[in-house]
Amino acid sequence: MRTYHCFWLLFWAGQPHQSFLTPLSKRTSGFPEKEKVLVLSGNSRRDLHRSKRSWMWNQFFLLEEYTGTDYQYVGKLHSDQDKGDGSLKYILSGDGAGDLFIINENTGDIQATKRLDREEKPVYILRAQAINRRTGRPVEPESEFIIKIHDINDNEPMFTKDVYNASIPEMSDVGTFVVQVTATDADDPTYGNSAKVVYSILQGQPYFSVESETGIIKTALLNMDRENREQYQVVIQAKDMGGQMGGLSGTTTVNITLTDVNDNPPRFPQSTYQFRAPESTPPDSPVGRIKANDADVDENAEIEYSITEGDGYDMFGITTDKDTQEGIITVKKALDFENKNLYILKVEATNTHVDPRFLYLGPFKDSATVRIQVEDVDEPPVFSRPAYIMEVKEDVPINSVIGTVTAQDPDAAKNPVKYSVDRHTDMDRVFNINSGNGSIFTSKPLDRETLLWHNITVIAAEINNPKQSSRVPVFIKVLDVNDNAPEFAMFYETFVCENAKAEQLIQTLSAVDKDDSYSGHQFSFSLAPEAASSSNFTLQDNRDNTAGIFTRKSRYNRHEMSTYFLPVVISDNDYPIQSSTETVTIRVCACDHRGKMLSCNAEALIHPTGLSTGALIAILLCIIILLVTVVLFTALRRQRKKEPLIISKEDIRDNIVSYNDEGGGEEDTQAFDIGTLRNPEAIDDNKLRRDIVPETLFMPRRTATARDNTDVRDFINQRLKENDTDPTAPPYDSLATYAYEGNGSVAESLSSLESVTTDGDQDYDYLSDWGPRFKKLADMYGAMDSDKDS
Repeated sequence: MRTYHCFWLLFWAGQPHQSFLTPLSKRTSGFPEKEKVLVLSGNSRRDLHRSKRSWMWNQFFLLEEYTGTDYQYVGKLHSDQDKGDGSLKYILSGDGAGDLFIINENTGDIQATKRLDREEKPVYILRAQAINRRTGRPVEPESEFIIKIHDINDNEPMFTKDVYNASIPEMSDVGTFVVQVTATDADDPTYGNSAKVVYSILQGQPYFSVESETGIIKTALLNMDRENREQYQVVIQAKDMGGQMGGLSGTTTVNITLTDVNDNPPRFPQSTYQFRAPESTPPDSPVGRIKANDADVDENAEIEYSITEGDGYDMFGITTDKDTQEGIITVKKALDFENKNLYILKVEATNTHVDPRFLYLGPFKDSATVRIQVEDVDEPPVFSRPAYIMEVKEDVPINSVIGTVTAQDPDAAKNPVKYSVDRHTDMDRVFNINSGNGSIFTSKPLDRETLLWHNITVIAAEINNPKQSSRVPVFIKVLDVNDNAPEFAMFYETFVCENAKAEQLIQTLSAVDKDDSYSGHQFSFSLAPEAASSSNFTLQDNRDNTAGIFTRKSRYNRHEMSTYFLPVVISDNDYPIQSSTETVTIRVCACDHRGKMLSCNAEALIHPTGLSTGALIAILLCIIILLVTVVLFTALRRQRKKEPLIISKEDIRDNIVSYNDEGGGEEDTQAFDIGTLRNPEAIDDNKLRRDIVPETLFMPRRTATARDNTDVRDFINQRLKENDTDPTAPPYDSLATYAYEGNGSVAESLSSLESVTTDGDQDYDYLSDWGPRFKKLADMYGAMDSDKDS
């Protein structure tokens, strides 16, 4: 249905009077609802004063999403100055003027050229004006009006999320809040029910429900169990128009997860478990694993295992593996098949985190029986003691038995055992053992004073299986017997003054004994029988293991007897009694009136002639320094004695330079070329010899090319001059042999081979004229001539 809108624009001329604008008709709701009056005044009719002019304006209404083929009619503008003669022109400006909205400049009809969408722009503000077509001046002031787009239901509700995720604990009560979904409608909420959204559930019943107005999802079923079903997918629909027929709708998916609670107790899958453990299993070793199943997860499935009763309560233990929630049964003490071969345990599994809300479901623990069978293994022999301590007197004869060790095979077979001594603990083979009965006996004499304790190791091994062996330490203490005589505690060498008086104490003696005495040592001192009557000294036993030497007479003469040797007999009181004779050396010395020794034939007693350690070190250092000085001086003298090869011009000597190399034989065409001397231009500086390893330390010098008619003598002189000025040449003169004799020699050829070919006799007297260097040669050839003459 097309709705028509129109405005009348009225002009009044002449005398001022009051005028009103009223709408032409009220046919639709699109007609103006308000009116706007613009009042202008003037004084003279002649001046064409505008007494009162006004626009009657209102807002136009236009439906969105027009689908017709013609332009959509909006309304009509009209001025009362319009006489219908085409003298006025209507102009439209503002939002969309000329593009979206056009006006017939003759009639004032307004039309929409395109389909409009309220969701893009709901209101358009335009301005209208009537002008004189001939003068181009406005006949009325510009007036503003509004075109409002009426909404239609062209947008479906849209959820804020495509997918919702939510979770609730399992076993929740009915009506527990899960999540709230929200949908929005782009249509105008103030116009009709286009934007009124209602929620409903399409999938997820009977487990969940949704409130139609708020979109809140709640649980609708009691005691939903995660262990039965954990994931739920709910589809929610949002429909506009209040859910009425013809409304648009949108949907969303809600993924709901049930979280775990501890509503399941642990349960053993079987009531009895069987395990086997060898009796050789060491403590803290695992025997087996058991596991109670719990349908819950995470901390709700954590289990603690314990042994509640059984005959193996003290022999076995159980711990929990936190990763697998298994109970690990371990050995606490050593097992013995011969003592007990079967253990029965009762193991209990309990949840560590119990939820009080579900205690009504029963106790959250379970128990099972564990039977452990101990298996027999071939064990090594076992000694009756962990260690043995034996005692033996040091004077026992060889092959005397000092004790016995005992070991048995703990197995039921009771295999026989043989014994042996670990020789690494008895390197001297002092002891031996009977391999059959384990009796230990001596094989060498013992001496307590040399070694008090002997620590040996005895090995017991099965005869049938020597690999099954065990060891035990045996500590043997050697008991003392009185087999050592007492002796002086030190070497006694004393002196007596020449002016000594009779009965004067000159030395106190003491003694020691290597043997032990349980009641303490008691030594007795006396002079040897041969010295008791004729001695110049007496001995007094103090009865406290000491004795004193006294002078028997007054005055001694060192010139008559300079040294006395006094034999002393020392005896102990143990059984058997041991005694020894020790000698005391007494020297006769000159003393002052106070008894201080001045001199005697034993000056070493008071004037030691030895040197101190510091003095010896100083002397040794001086000797070393002296030796080093001599060596350096000798080396310098040898260095100075080296003379140059050529001392003076008169003393000319040849240097023989040895290269220690061999030529290449007949095929060697590059070792030496006499043609080079003849033709210096043929020299190739970069051409290396093939018979030796080149060792070039300096860059080769490029010499000037000799002229074609240069004589070899000039060439040699030139080379000598270059070598003298060459910085790379050796710092000494050397003989360079060029195998060229020159143009001639006064002595002609000296070859004896050529002399044989001549028929005439040779005269060698001229050799005597050549100087002392050729004297030996002149004498030799002169002697030959003498022989010929004779």
